[in-house]
Amino acid sequence: MIKVVENGQRSGSVKVPASKSVVHRMLICGALSNGQCGVGVDTVSKDIEATTECLAGMGADIVKSSGRIDIKKGLSLGGECDVCCKESGSTLRFLIPVAAALKKTVRFHMEGLLSKRPHDVLTNELMRHGAKISQDGDVLTVSGELTPGTYEIAGNISSQFISGLLFALPLLDGDSKIIITGKRESVSYINMTLDALRGSEVTIEEIPEGYFVKGNREYKPPVFAEAERDWSGAAFFLCMGAMSLKGITLMGMNMSSRQGDMKVMDILREFGARIEITGDDVFVKKGEARPCVIDAKDIPDLVPVLSVLMCAAKGKSVIKNAERLRFKESDRLASTSAMIKALGGEIVVTDDGLEIFGKGFLEGGTVDTVNDHRIAMSAATAAGICRGTVTVPDAECADKSYPGFFDDLEAMNITK
Repeated sequence: MIKVVENGQRSGSVKVPASKSVVHRMLICGALSNGQCGVGVDTVSKDIEATTECLAGMGADIVKSSGRIDIKKGLSLGGECDVCCKESGSTLRFLIPVAAALKKTVRFHMEGLLSKRPHDVLTNELMRHGAKISQDGDVLTVSGELTPGTYEIAGNISSQFISGLLFALPLLDGDSKIIITGKRESVSYINMTLDALRGSEVTIEEIPEGYFVKGNREYKPPVFAEAERDWSGAAFFLCMGAMSLKGITLMGMNMSSRQGDMKVMDILREFGARIEITGDDVFVKKGEARPCVIDAKDIPDLVPVLSVLMCAAKGKSVIKNAERLRFKESDRLASTSAMIKALGGEIVVTDDGLEIFGKGFLEGGTVDTVNDHRIAMSAATAAGICRGTVTVPDAECADKSYPGFFDDLEAMNITK
């Protein structure tokens, strides 16, 4: 699907979908319980489909209906199955330890570049504790029986590894420790996992070196809980608003969210955008447009759209501590740079991030999305400061995290 996005400033209001990061965690907690719980979710992305279908394939009884996903029966011990993670790194990395903890033999089929992304930091540690894991091309097989103990894992590779352990270790028949080595990144995502566990009456003790996890715990999620809206998805429209004299309103946002990507609000303020908060609605409009220095350590998913935003400011902006973006759905340092250059901007890839030399505008053009949802949506966002149209091939890749993004975009008013 090719989308030609008309240039011009956007204005209007939008309600973004539920956070897929939150929904992943709620569904897994529900499936690790005795069942009979539901998650309120208005839009199901491809990544959430992946988690739902994997949990169902592993034995959970899951029913999807309008506005909710219900878990009628949770996962049990043992069994053998084949499941497909699609391109969802969260699905795979959360469920590898869970499969081993439940003594299941699970063949995880991967799509896109997921099989090329690094998993060995997690899988090697699991194999030290009784799991058997092997990979043949796009299929990763987990079997064996995970045992309690001390798990040591690097904190600067992927927070998803730590979250996967946090889901699995309470199921074991003894206590465990997670020792995190090196610097910790994306801590907010670990906090979201801890929140989901706490909401299921599974409490993890934080210790100086990591976490202490009691075994033999029973998951007890609420009978029904509504998933909050996605700050990652909201960031695209918030940045559009910051490039618009009339502005954009995001409706129904949780202003006390633990989602790390809520930090976009702080960056918009530093950028000079004008922000008004009324209850759970956020209104953003164009202000001074100042270049920024952005630390992406805890907000890697925001880098592509923030790079677009920095093009709207005259001067040099810097994005640092973003080296992990080389191992996402694409090498996002390279693909973000290619996107900006395709639209007529100036950008340089550094060892750990990007340098953007903003002119206050972009020219427009055709962007290679490399089948990366965040590149596609960031390119469309850039139309707000482009002198010409923006062509987005393979626009359907946005469905990975935000089905309906282009529909919401087309519903916006445009001012030349």
